[in-house]
Amino acid sequence: MKFLVTVCLALALLTLESVVVKQAGLVLGRIDVTVVLVAFLALRATLLEGAVSAFAVGYLLDLMSGQPTGLFTFLAVFTFLVGRLVSTFVDVRGAMSFALFAMGADVGHGLLAAFFTWLTVKDGSTSSLLSGLPLQVMLTGAAALALFPFLRRFEASQDRQMGLLR
Repeated sequence: MKFLVTVCLALALLTLESVVVKQAGLVLGRIDVTVVLVAFLALRATLLEGAVSAFAVGYLLDLMSGQPTGLFTFLAVFTFLVGRLVSTFVDVRGAMSFALFAMGADVGHGLLAAFFTWLTVKDGSTSSLLSGLPLQVMLTGAAALALFPFLRRFEASQDRQMGLLR
């Protein structure tokens, strides 16, 4: 159930992100809500559940981005695994610490996306991806601050047992 809700949430957030970015006229930046979801999964989900959910979220981003197929699928799972490793060393409990965690994940995600795009593009120009990265990281941090209470409430509702006896 958590997987299905995560995928539906990712689809809704990606749709909202594309509308907001287009209406705001952001040419060089975007709001990377998928990294926010993957960062939250790295902190709260089990290994198998989080990896499968990160794969699905990355695949949805692949479908909506127009980048080389498989790039964001791989990066979402990789970001999940690295985030899970980093979460053993840092304590992320509040909204601000989660925003910083998501911003760090977005920096790594953006740099790896630029690197792999540079490897696959014929002209080798990824300067537009790198020049928009600081704005993207700031917008992702703002999105993480806004989404954190909602994601916490979602997590609490998923932990309750279903049925007549609670």
